[in-house]
Amino acid sequence: MLSGRAGLWWGLLGVTAFSFTLPFTRVAVGGLSPLFIGSARAVVAAALAAAVLTIARQRMPSTLQWARLAIVAGGVVIGFPMLSSFALTTAPASHAAVVVGLLPAATAVMAVIRGGERPARSFWVFALLGAAAAIVFASVQHGGTGALQWSDLLLFGAVVAAAVGYAEGGLLARELGSWQTVSWALIVAAPLMLVLTIVSVAQQPPTATPVEWLAFAYLAVVSMFLGFFAWYRGLAIGPMAQVSQVQLVQPVMNIAWAALLLGEPVGWATLLGGVAVVACAGLAVRTRLVSR
Repeated sequence: MLSGRAGLWWGLLGVTAFSFTLPFTRVAVGGLSPLFIGSARAVVAAALAAAVLTIARQRMPSTLQWARLAIVAGGVVIGFPMLSSFALTTAPASHAAVVVGLLPAATAVMAVIRGGERPARSFWVFALLGAAAAIVFASVQHGGTGALQWSDLLLFGAVVAAAVGYAEGGLLARELGSWQTVSWALIVAAPLMLVLTIVSVAQQPPTATPVEWLAFAYLAVVSMFLGFFAWYRGLAIGPMAQVSQVQLVQPVMNIAWAALLLGEPVGWATLLGGVAVVACAGLAVRTRLVSR
């Protein structure tokens, strides 16, 4: 029998797996092109997904479900990995962690739009405050208001892409199953990502060190595949409303790993920015949950 906290523990395991994504991406871009990292990791994960789907003898999605899987793939398999990989060629992992801290609130916004919910006005207030906090943090880090860099815009794009993919994937998982949704999304994106991988190798042959290859392996096997198994298992066990809020600790973990593994300095601006973004995201998610 599953304990009452089993869902939370599985959710925390998934979030912990995801929390290494930004630091390890920062390591991998030292010897691998961002295009290769963003595409090849999806190709490796798609191969694993194909094997698991075949062994488990999962039924094929319907025509409409394939179209919705394309949305999930565009956000989670293509959008977030590609945009964050390019952003982390210049942005520190700790800086990216604060901006990506918007993801829980952004996902809640997309779920509201996609699900046709009407939450309290305070939900929108906290969501907008979180976005404003992330923008102010990013601009101040680069020398003042209005000094946003391309890396910041890429990170904001990555957040929107992931939020769309998570929201649509959450709805689709009720029909196909949780890990099955991610696996089929990887299959949908595989042809495009394979072409991009070939192009990236032709443009810039990989010259990574063993450490950089290990970081890439983690991104492909854990961040893109196994992490979703734990995360969606936690959501399936539930309570989903409580388990989903575990994601709010991910930015804190991101910053901690960036400091411990990469030696990035974590100043007061980063800490305060992280607290502000996570607090606003938490209040937005909490308000949405209470208002349902």
